[in-house]
Amino acid sequence: MATTHALVGLAVAAGAATVVPEITTPAILAAAVGGVFPDLDLYAGHRRTLHYPVYFGLIAVPAVLGAFMVGTTPVWAGALFLVGAALHSLMDAAGGGLELRPWRGNSDRAVYSHFHGRWFAPRRWIRYDGAPEDLALGALAAIPGVLTFDGHLATGLLALVAISAGYTLVRKPMVRAAEWLLERVPAGLQARLPDRFLEDAVSRDTKP
Repeated sequence: MATTHALVGLAVAAGAATVVPEITTPAILAAAVGGVFPDLDLYAGHRRTLHYPVYFGLIAVPAVLGAFMVGTTPVWAGALFLVGAALHSLMDAAGGGLELRPWRGNSDRAVYSHFHGRWFAPRRWIRYDGAPEDLALGALAAIPGVLTFDGHLATGLLALVAISAGYTLVRKPMVRAAEWLLERVPAGLQARLPDRFLEDAVSRDTKP
């Protein structure tokens, strides 16, 4: 889930804030933004266009070292953003594949590595986004932030966990509802949608 990625980024920010108490709220929020950022490619080469499981990490290491040396908010924000994006790209390889129903385990594509020039296969340690284990990971990732932050930041963490729980409840029914809708949209609009959104809708495959 996007919320899990954001929560993991915030967990890293909480750890950094424990070591460097001067880290400000904008830099902390940058970690959450970085955790969500790769999924902006959802409609344009998802898990390939903005996902860099190797390059984000290679850039994040010197960025974090630079943040410790310089210590300004913009530098910390950039470093934590890159850490969040790197973790997102790596975490997707631990989940399910690129398909409308990833819990079936049919796809062999999890995230594309530009460094290796190939797709990483899904490991399915977390079977799919919105799985119960995905919710559990997000809840665990929220703990460091809840213990470290206060005020609106702590409230925001709890809100993200609540949103995650809601998404987990509707994850599978949402696919069935989306397929029903996609079967009824004009063909011209269907042509603009990613193939994985149509793979089951077009074939009228209604299995869960």
